Amino acid sequence: MKTLILASTSPFRKALLDKLGLTFECISPHTDETPLADESASALVQRLAISKAKSIAEQHANSLIIGSDQVAVNPDGEILGKPGNLQRASRQLQSLAGKRVSFYTGLCLLDTSDGHTQSCVEPFHVYFRSLSDLQIKRYLQREQPFNCAGSFKSEALGIALFEKMQGDDPNSLIGLPLIKLIDMLQQRGVDVI
Repeated sequence: MKTLILASTSPFRKALLDKLGLTFECISPHTDETPLADESASALVQRLAISKAKSIAEQHANSLIIGSDQVAVNPDGEILGKPGNLQRASRQLQSLAGKRVSFYTGLCLLDTSDGHTQSCVEPFHVYFRSLSDLQIKRYLQREQPFNCAGSFKSEALGIALFEKMQGDDPNSLIGLPLIKLIDMLQQRGVDVI
């Protein structure tokens, strides 16, 4: 039996993978997440998802390693970082109010027994409501999403910021596209149900 490893310390990704009822380990990957010159958001997250899985592969024979990475992109094509504090989060949400934000989540499943690698990028789009400064302030005080790209947690109160969401898998917005992952796992002989 192969060991399933999530190459992440994200509590959000761990919670998503927990939903599948599989036994797995979480290991922190060691990856330089600096974008390359002229690298698209989609190319960046795919490269980083693969890199995260590969960064722990050598120490874990006979394992299936899941790597994932995500970026948010504003309507001008700029990658949105994690705000880190209240002031930056407030500015970020003010700039996104009434607009569409695109999220790209890279996913990789690496089988260390034979080096077989599967990867993909899952897009997901969020349409923000028009938000007042007071609504933004109240939201940020209640949820404090300072470690989240885009300054919100869609799995919690952040859902109130949106008019609509568009994409194939709402889990990808939180950071791990489970529908694609289930397909990848099945291809390597792991049946979730």
